[in-house]
Amino acid sequence: MKTVISYPVLIAALLALVAVLATGSMLIGQSGVGLSSLFGHSQVVDAKTAWIIVGQIRLPRTLLAVTIGFTLGLSGAALQGFLRNPLADPGVIGVTSTASLGAVLALYTGFSALFPLALPLLAIGGALVCVIVLQGLAGRGGVLTLILAGVAISSLAGAATALALNFSPNPYAALEIVFWLLGSVADRSMDHVWLAAPFMIAGWIVLFWSAVSLDALSLGEESAISLGVNLNRTRALIVTGTAVSVGAATAVAGGIGFVGLVVPHLMRPLVRHSPSRLLLASGLGGAAILVASDIIVRMISTGTELRLGVVTALIGAPFFLWLVMRARMELES
Repeated sequence: MKTVISYPVLIAALLALVAVLATGSMLIGQSGVGLSSLFGHSQVVDAKTAWIIVGQIRLPRTLLAVTIGFTLGLSGAALQGFLRNPLADPGVIGVTSTASLGAVLALYTGFSALFPLALPLLAIGGALVCVIVLQGLAGRGGVLTLILAGVAISSLAGAATALALNFSPNPYAALEIVFWLLGSVADRSMDHVWLAAPFMIAGWIVLFWSAVSLDALSLGEESAISLGVNLNRTRALIVTGTAVSVGAATAVAGGIGFVGLVVPHLMRPLVRHSPSRLLLASGLGGAAILVASDIIVRMISTGTELRLGVVTALIGAPFFLWLVMRARMELES
């Protein structure tokens, strides 16, 4: 008989996993600062220097990995539930592309050199513009209209980003843009955490607010309407929550793919395919995967540090292909 994990046990296990990984992230790095260094039992660095490294370098990086991973997993689950499409992720509605475009403009114009926080601020602004444009284009249309509007916005933002790269007068600026687009939480400070965290938390609240409607939508649009679900209101909540939270995440970390796509697939069988329960489980799963990926980035010794977005793609893409093949085999059997 197949054993099914209860929901409280699953959430407790995911919380414990995130806590363990976050602790490991604080203690792992190429500087050689570990637990013994913090209490003055290391010959590599003194305790004061060790606490500075942990508090000013590793703590912001870990906090961003946790919150961004939670954002991507949560928004991916919400979008898949609303669109009733297992292939949906935050990139579907164009948020990642428009936030990236805002950051690219900050790098292209040189604003980021004059004012370091100009990059995340313009990226968040790009995500908010995406919300306004998306709501205007989608109007009162259905799911298909929303997807088509998102594809159009994403394509336009991607073309504008390519145009900026093409006409960049400074090859170093173009290289900086490319590296930023690959995604990373390295070299971030608490200023980035304080800037992005309020937007991400606000987005989480909005997405959790739609949980009951997502359960009703799993029965179909007509059944959901008969149960009193306002589809336009639900769409506005999910689009706004995703845009605000993912826009803030992209603003400080660049483009990190596959987390919002793969994590809901991992968590869905564990929550018995309940869309509302999938939200929190996917958020915690996303946090765990992103922190683990960032630890892998630091443990691999190369001349140039691997970008976090590259690692998540290398892990996520093959795994997602395996999921697709397994689903096909189940249909054929």
